[in-house]
Amino acid sequence: MAVALAALPHGAGVGLAALLGLTLGSFIATLVLRWPDGRSVLGRSVCDGCGRPLAPLDLVPLASAIFQRGRCRTCGAPIDPFHMQVELASALIGAIALSVVPGLAGWLWALFGWLLLPLALLDARHMWLPDRLSALLAFAGLLLAGPMLGTGLLDRWIGAVAGGAVLALIALAYRRGRGRDGMGGGDPKLVAAIGCWIGWQALPLMILLASFGGLVWALFTQGKGDRPLSLRTVPFGVFLAIAAWAAVPVWPLLSAG
Repeated sequence: MAVALAALPHGAGVGLAALLGLTLGSFIATLVLRWPDGRSVLGRSVCDGCGRPLAPLDLVPLASAIFQRGRCRTCGAPIDPFHMQVELASALIGAIALSVVPGLAGWLWALFGWLLLPLALLDARHMWLPDRLSALLAFAGLLLAGPMLGTGLLDRWIGAVAGGAVLALIALAYRRGRGRDGMGGGDPKLVAAIGCWIGWQALPLMILLASFGGLVWALFTQGKGDRPLSLRTVPFGVFLAIAAWAAVPVWPLLSAG
């Protein structure tokens, strides 16, 4: 399967990755909307307005919502635009990955992005990084990610241990110095899982990019709440996920120089 995907012509690979991203994006959106409420992710989809079970034609990613003008064809209730937004984001992950990095490494980069996307969305919406998703990310990285950046299994193990330990120590030092938590318990686990993909070599770049993104976001939003910057809650998992995905094409350019 991996050989067949890697052998696809460039344009076909980009198109297939985008289509696969649309399909996965539909599932990711459902997971993010249902899981925090305790609803089954695998249950049949129904209209939020009238409760009608949705037929297969109602569930074609992106196309169904466009054809139905963003409303249920039975009751006219608006379809949550979150579905289309996640489907588009997932499609873009696939298309960009295969456009920039053709072949097997590009497919692995796309898979990395698709696994990071629900973690980023759950953290953004609920400040929650589920251990099960981080564990899935880590397992897939140790099993598959070597060809993505040419990192050996030992490098990825070191990345997992070192990345998780460094963030856990930073969180502990902050708690002892300030008397309160400055980082959620899911962040070190997410960094450990990311290390399983990018190895220890690219971890400093990833953490630097994530820290810069989080700081910029906090500064940009400081006038939008009544809490001082030092007390503002930052969904750091979002910036870790974005930085991890961005580090994949950036790290080889920096290391080659």
